[in-house]
Amino acid sequence: MTDHDAHCLDFVADCRLRAATDLFTHTWDPVVLAALRLGPRRRRELRTAIGGISDKVLTESLHRLLAAGLLDRHAHAEAPPRVEYALTGLGRSLVEGPMAVLGRWALDHADELLEARESGTPEDR
Repeated sequence: MTDHDAHCLDFVADCRLRAATDLFTHTWDPVVLAALRLGPRRRRELRTAIGGISDKVLTESLHRLLAAGLLDRHAHAEAPPRVEYALTGLGRSLVEGPMAVLGRWALDHADELLEARESGTPEDR
């Protein structure tokens, strides 16, 4: 174990685990990633596929995911301009790996999660 790895046990700001879990701190980011799992899409297609996301929030999410190296933006040289967003190799590995496992877990335990939420906190029971 390196000194850097030992510090990560304390969840410091530069921890690799924290960097990975921060990808899920914005509600819409995983949804946008999932919407791109079948291939490149334009903004309008993303908004339609996702539903309920505002243009502002979609823009913010796309900027974060581009900055994180999870998405590519491809502007086609035509009139009118056409821009498509697609998963990078890194983004695809996240969607097909941890997000797929989390999705299966959520499906397997959704009833338990909903039941726990409806019954309140442990102190309320």
